[in-house]
Amino acid sequence: MSGTRLVVGPFNRVEGDLEVSLDIDDGAVQSARVNAPLYRGFETMLMGRPPSDALTLTPRICGICSISQSSAAVHALAAAGGHRPAPQGAAMAALIHAVENAADHLAHFNLFFMPDFTRPCYADRPWYDRTVERFKALEGAAPKQGIEARTALMHILGLLAGKWPHTLAIQPGGVTRAPGPRDKVRIMASLTAFRRFLEGVVFGGSLEEFAAIETPDALMAWDTGDVGLFLRIAADLDLDALGRGSGRYLSFGAYPMSSGHGFDPGLWAEGRLDPLDLSGLVEDLSHAWMLGETSHPATGQTLPDEEMRAEAYTWCKAPRLNGQTYEVGAIARQVVDGHPLARALAGGGVLARVAGRLLELARTQGLMEDLARGIEPGAAFMDPAPDVQSGTGAGLVEAARGALGHWVRVQDGRIACYQIIAPTTWNFSPRDARDVPGPLETALVGTPVAEGETTPVAVQHIVRSFDPCMVCTVH
Repeated sequence: MSGTRLVVGPFNRVEGDLEVSLDIDDGAVQSARVNAPLYRGFETMLMGRPPSDALTLTPRICGICSISQSSAAVHALAAAGGHRPAPQGAAMAALIHAVENAADHLAHFNLFFMPDFTRPCYADRPWYDRTVERFKALEGAAPKQGIEARTALMHILGLLAGKWPHTLAIQPGGVTRAPGPRDKVRIMASLTAFRRFLEGVVFGGSLEEFAAIETPDALMAWDTGDVGLFLRIAADLDLDALGRGSGRYLSFGAYPMSSGHGFDPGLWAEGRLDPLDLSGLVEDLSHAWMLGETSHPATGQTLPDEEMRAEAYTWCKAPRLNGQTYEVGAIARQVVDGHPLARALAGGGVLARVAGRLLELARTQGLMEDLARGIEPGAAFMDPAPDVQSGTGAGLVEAARGALGHWVRVQDGRIACYQIIAPTTWNFSPRDARDVPGPLETALVGTPVAEGETTPVAVQHIVRSFDPCMVCTVH
């Protein structure tokens, strides 16, 4: 296929309001432009409102990662007011957030990513029949098993958060529900059942043994469970080479507590770890249908360009840190946190991103169990925070898809500025003023496209390895 332009999208299954324009020559993608074709304006809705309204409105940005949005808003308001939550409250907020992220990792693997390998184009592959048996939409066993396990895990959210999505249980002072001894036992029972499912079905072995893998060779030798099936597919299709990244990763740090983060914050570039410093962060608007100047989110604005000027092509801004793009997500978190396997996979493509999520799923189970064992019935789970009258703050957390930041400025008891950078805003950002493409646009270059393909399957593997959430992106 030569001299062709394809527009691929929307990407179905969930939150896929996305178009990808591909310039194709010599049977491969030569350049890509990623369009988020939806404008929402939550940042604008928040202007002039009481700060506490952010706790109600921002979780409704997304029905998948609403706790992540809630947590970011909580931390932004706490920072603006100079308030710290009760330590046990912060730990329960971390557990609530970890449950959502673990559920998201499982849903991505079973429902969004693996079904692509049941397409007829793979019918001659030796792993095809087993993949259809496990993952074919509406027929495979894995999605049903995964949904049942995910539902049972979320009973923890019923106990601690009251509901999911859009809970108001997490507040700047802690959490509104103080778990008692009986709750602790029920939470541990739910986690034990989830571990049994992960070890029996998803991994086909000990989570600790999987989390202890240090090299790509040892990873590819894992041959049990649905993970083993994925790795067999990855080896056959060389998914490590497909959609490779820049090797620059950013993590805000997951699950902040009084004792530190569950997974550390930081920056990874050129094989070196640096502390997280966001002083050089800006949102470039050169190719977004947004008006105003390139600004740090603490001083940025959201001014939609209703004329949709010709040189722009998306409603997504382009975050740049010190002038560079950064990839975010589970692989970024695990690289920054120092896991040897993740660092060995750094810069990789589809395999690295999905293996990063599986690695994190295995590690998060232990984290959740530690948090549940640490519940102290009778302790204070809330240190009520006074209303914020003035101040600025940033709420930096990690959704399953990657780094999520909220920046707020409060004046005279009202929100004067509110800016959000979501994980997919980083990964699916457009070109900047120097015409440097975003992480997905870069990863798609070189992707093979077979003659006659109108929705190239390799492109879909790459896009879904990033797991787009476009409603969060354009918030």
